[in-house]
Amino acid sequence: MKEYDVKIKETLERTITVRADTREEAQEIVETGWKNGEYVLDSEDFVGADMFIEAERSLNLEKMSVLLVEPWKYPKIIELEDEYEALKDAVGGMIEVTYPFDEEVGIILNEEGKLIGLEPNRAMRTNDGEVYDIYVGPFLVVGLTEDSFCSLSKEQLEKYEKMFHQPEMFMKLGKSIMVIPLDDGQVKEKSTSKEITPKTKHTPEHGEL
Repeated sequence: MKEYDVKIKETLERTITVRADTREEAQEIVETGWKNGEYVLDSEDFVGADMFIEAERSLNLEKMSVLLVEPWKYPKIIELEDEYEALKDAVGGMIEVTYPFDEEVGIILNEEGKLIGLEPNRAMRTNDGEVYDIYVGPFLVVGLTEDSFCSLSKEQLEKYEKMFHQPEMFMKLGKSIMVIPLDDGQVKEKSTSKEITPKTKHTPEHGEL
């Protein structure tokens, strides 16, 4: 990723008709009139614009250490830049941020995950262990600053790796959803599959939990 300065140069043009004995005199009349404010060009005189690169600089964006949690997989620590495109790529689409914890930690997930049928990932629970939502698709656990994201501390990485360590599968039983932790064999079998296609089956909403 680089940073560029792009200059935009607009061209305004107007033809002024004057009477004079020579070309030089005609030009002098118009120059004097322009300096005196007699001719003020505006948007009606616009004829085009040119754009060109003035400068190019390499960016050394600082990377942050965060936790990536994917369906059917154990969480893993990754490093990525704190910029929109990197976050978007990590979750596979437009991002949404939730703040389910009491500390400066948030979760970044795909904003349209349930709409497009991404695979259920992890159950979100209250302090009493009650399931209140199911997150779908890959998501990131990130640290929070006053106006952006940051690395998780070592303690936070360990805490949330433990919280989301066990992949889960979900079964609908009537109006209830059963959350089933996967054993190591199931995780290994799924993660070594040649191709994993997103499931488009019904994803439970808040009211169905």
